[in-house]
Amino acid sequence: MTDTRIELDKETVAKAYARWAPVYDLVFGPVFERGRQAAIVAAERIGGRILEVGVGTGISLPDYAPINRIVGVDLSEPMLRKAQERVVEFGLRNVEGLSVMDAEHLSFPDNSFDVVVAQYVVSTVPNPEATLDEFARVLKPGGEIILVSRVGAEAGLRKTIEHWFQPIVRKLGWRTEFPWARFAQWAAARPGVHLIERRAMPPLGHFSLVRFGKTAAAEEPLPNRIEARAGR
Repeated sequence: MTDTRIELDKETVAKAYARWAPVYDLVFGPVFERGRQAAIVAAERIGGRILEVGVGTGISLPDYAPINRIVGVDLSEPMLRKAQERVVEFGLRNVEGLSVMDAEHLSFPDNSFDVVVAQYVVSTVPNPEATLDEFARVLKPGGEIILVSRVGAEAGLRKTIEHWFQPIVRKLGWRTEFPWARFAQWAAARPGVHLIERRAMPPLGHFSLVRFGKTAAAEEPLPNRIEARAGR
C-alpha cells in the first residue's frame, strides 16, 4: 500500500493550486460552504488575532467579524493574489496581512495567535504532523486550532476506493487516505494539546470539523520543535 506520509511534495501542491486558482471559488465554494462557516463560528467564539493557514483565494475573509484581526498565509501565490483582490474589493481593514508561506515553517514567533484556522489543508500538506506542530507553536496558551479536514475511512469499501484513487488525486494536490488515527496520535504525543471536538461535515460526512485546545503546559517545547526550527 502507498505510504501516504510521503506521497505529496510542495512542488506538486503549489502547481496544483496554481491551476485551481482561477476556478477554485466556483468549483469548491458551494461544496465547502458549511465547513467554512462552521470553522468561522468556532474561531469567533474565541476571537482576537486569527491566523488562517491555507487562506487560498480569501473566500472566508469577508465572513469574519470586523472586530477580529486576520492574518492569512498560503503556499500558492496565484491563490493569494485572488485573496488580495478580495480584501480590496470588500475593504477588509481587519486583514493584517497576506503572505506566501509554507505551513510547515511558519515565520511567526511562538504564541502569536489566539486561534489558528486551517480549512481543507492538513491532508494536503507533505508532512501533516510537522504542520500541526507549527500550528501549536504559534498558538497562544488557551487558544484553539480549528481544522476542517478530510478524514479517511478506517475500513470497508470506502477505504478501498480511497486507496485506489490516491494516485490520481495526488496530482490534484490532495490525499484521499487520511485516517483519524493520525490526528489522535499527534495529539497524544503533544503535552498541552487536547481534543475539544470532532464533528462530521458535508459533503457526505467525509470531512470533519476538529478543534484542539492548547493549555499552559504547551508553553514548554513541543517534541522535536527545537530540532525542526534549527533545520530551517
